[in-house]
Amino acid sequence: MLDIRFHGHSSVQVTSEGHSIMIDPFISGSPVAATKLEDISVQYILLTHGHLDHILDAVELAKKNDATIVATHELATYLSWQGVKTISMNLGGSVKLPFGKVKMTQAFHSSGVVLDDEKQIVYMGMPGGFVIELGGKTIYHAGDTGLFGDMKLIGERYDIDLAFLPIGDVFTMGPEDALVAAEWVQADFVVPIHYDTFPPIKQDGEAFVAELAEKDIRGKALKPGETLRLP
Repeated sequence: MLDIRFHGHSSVQVTSEGHSIMIDPFISGSPVAATKLEDISVQYILLTHGHLDHILDAVELAKKNDATIVATHELATYLSWQGVKTISMNLGGSVKLPFGKVKMTQAFHSSGVVLDDEKQIVYMGMPGGFVIELGGKTIYHAGDTGLFGDMKLIGERYDIDLAFLPIGDVFTMGPEDALVAAEWVQADFVVPIHYDTFPPIKQDGEAFVAELAEKDIRGKALKPGETLRLP
């Protein structure tokens, strides 16, 4: 059984049998977050890439919970210098963890930390997504990405119970491409992410879910703070 809590944007917390993981924590700086950072308890934090709206609260959350951050080598190294435990990995690789297994998939996006005061951008490795085995279920978090053909391969190789797909457009797939991605991934259930946080990525999540239903794909547009249970 999985308990899923959507924290807004791409921040997703998944809990099963005493294990809890957070993907892309962006709470304190999010205009839509409904949860306080101090109320979140996790053991592992998975980061898809190095943009601030995906890593903003990773270090604080890791220190508060004595949690371990899992990310690409460059990003994991950068964060380890801030005094947190990290596990480095890269695209195509997998790691076994106490709750199950995590494999990093490719994503088509960018990844870097922007240092405005120094007018510098620090490269943070390739962006990615995750296939996560937890609680007897398989979860696919696509990360920030455009549509790419190997999503078909992900759907063929894994029996995906739940997929988190971005629909915001501008910086990631929009709803039309995400519908195609949902068909290719063949997940039993789809939750849209990375939309409605800021004006440029305003989308109608309910309309997207309705279009999923027309393709006989189950889904739900979760509001920030809302939970979902998969038996």
